[in-house]
Amino acid sequence: MPELPDVVVYVERLQARVGGHELRRVRIASPFVLRTVIPPVAEADGKVVREVRRLGKRVVLCLDGGLFLVVHLMIAGRLHWRDPGAPIPKKIGLAAFDFPDGTVLLTEASPKKRASMHVVSGEGGLAAFDRGGVEVLETDPAGFTASLTRESHTLKRALTDPALFSGIGNAYSDEILHRARLSPMALTRKLSGEDVGRLFAAARETLAEWTERLRTEVGDGFPEKVTAFREGMAVHGRYGRPCPECGAPVQRIVYADNEANYCARCQTGGRVLADRALSRLLKGDWPRTLEELEERCRR
Repeated sequence: MPELPDVVVYVERLQARVGGHELRRVRIASPFVLRTVIPPVAEADGKVVREVRRLGKRVVLCLDGGLFLVVHLMIAGRLHWRDPGAPIPKKIGLAAFDFPDGTVLLTEASPKKRASMHVVSGEGGLAAFDRGGVEVLETDPAGFTASLTRESHTLKRALTDPALFSGIGNAYSDEILHRARLSPMALTRKLSGEDVGRLFAAARETLAEWTERLRTEVGDGFPEKVTAFREGMAVHGRYGRPCPECGAPVQRIVYADNEANYCARCQTGGRVLADRALSRLLKGDWPRTLEELEERCRR
């Protein structure tokens, strides 16, 4: 799923290309993508884009007359810049936004069709999509701490909860926790003040560095290689590969549709966290430390 760094770059490049330009027409190819009927999407045709915003992980086109097009890419949704009037791809195409100088295509390379677009009127209507999470790059240590400790959750869950933190998902939460040297399963209300300070610094550094890295990668172009698995990440998507800090194999916990990637040596004091499915299967044979895991691999 595109997260804060990816969405920021999408917004910046869209602002540069369509800000101040007329949205001539919105074309809908999939009946699943448009989740609202009032106002009708046809009301957007002919209106000028006054601003492009990020709202959490959503991209918002702000049009004349207080009309907003709110696009959530979810896991597999992507935006593409193409020539004016470009056709919508048959299998993965969801919608197209036609401008004088080009067309923005909305695609989704998944049969689940989770990506969405809402048409809303007024700032009040737009506010309904704000989940309330703090912006890590805008808040101070006190605001970060208050949001983190509002409820007792694991760090992985807290960082990815949009009601607590805006724009952070599966990938960058892994990277933040690795940089902070904290376990994804540590409980928010049991952290020391030093732990929270380290997490705050790691979150800001990770998001700022990756945003700048993606800006540099895209330059004056348009993001076309948006992925949750990037070269240069420390642990996310690197299961079994060596941690760049200590060389120990990266571990993972798989649950539902997500997973947590971490370094046991750097983050959990060498303890291998139990994967629900495998620990049920292996029961007493589940390795508890890196040493036990390495010994098992040598058998």
